[in-house]
Amino acid sequence: MSNSETISDMLAVDEPQIIARRVKLMGNQFEISIVDSDTARANAHISAAIAEIERIERLLSTFKPDSETNAINNMAGVAAVKVSDEVFDLIARGIRISDLTQGAFDLTYGSIDQRLWNFDTSMTELPDAKLAKESVRLINYRNIILDKPTRSIFLKNKGMRIGFGGIGKGYAAEMAKKCLIQLGVESGVVNASGDLCAWGTQPDGTPWTIGIADPETRLEAFSRFQLRNMAVATSGDYEKFVVIGGRRFSHTIDPRTGLPVHGIKSVTIIAPHAEIADALTTPVMVMGTTVGLHLINQVNGVACIIVDEQHKIHTSKNINIHSI
Repeated sequence: MSNSETISDMLAVDEPQIIARRVKLMGNQFEISIVDSDTARANAHISAAIAEIERIERLLSTFKPDSETNAINNMAGVAAVKVSDEVFDLIARGIRISDLTQGAFDLTYGSIDQRLWNFDTSMTELPDAKLAKESVRLINYRNIILDKPTRSIFLKNKGMRIGFGGIGKGYAAEMAKKCLIQLGVESGVVNASGDLCAWGTQPDGTPWTIGIADPETRLEAFSRFQLRNMAVATSGDYEKFVVIGGRRFSHTIDPRTGLPVHGIKSVTIIAPHAEIADALTTPVMVMGTTVGLHLINQVNGVACIIVDEQHKIHTSKNINIHSI
């Protein structure tokens, strides 16, 4: 045995482990977990992923005065705004999802008149349907004008606002994952407050196991499934809902009517990409169990779990979950 082999055999080799960090980004709690045997290297990789999410936040956030989102909104009804290829393409994909969901998903959701809704104990009745419809009069994804040659975005009407609340977290999680894979990270999970993507396996070689939160408690899971090289996102009313006339109404507003949705407590979407999973949760809540499941069953590679207001579980085709 050579000297080099003897020294190598004597050196302690760390076993792969899950190294994680939590940080608040984009107004949400992100948790980045990766599998590595070198803690210092893992933390450097996690820092790079955080920097990528921060970059996306600077592009998309309506709370950043110099974001591209605000540049578009500030010129609504006035002029087109040239944006980066990244933002242009994200908006284009959002419009395709709006077409797919017949407007149940709409990037111009930020145009809603918030004065109509508070969802607290003082809310004892729904507003008049005509008044509700008026509150969403500026919400219409068809009034987002994309000009491919100039890579510019124009909102046709003054007062219109786009926002990425229904797709941004998933997009950021997916981009953080892409960053980590480019750095050589073979296994990990990027969790953006329940919108997450996972790749590779746990240190023992088993797939990542994801629990679906119980809509009644949120802190406990009612079922679980294994996730490998896939993404999952969950949307639910949880604490933010009102009960009017014995019915539970979610804080989610149907962008087509201006009225809150009901009938579903939570929607979980499993998809190849976190951006897609994030973008489809809310429209399924808006569309309802029957129509929502019909939509998901038409989309290749996407699955859905719905918990209705009677706490009954509905699933799309070809999905297998295990009760805990």
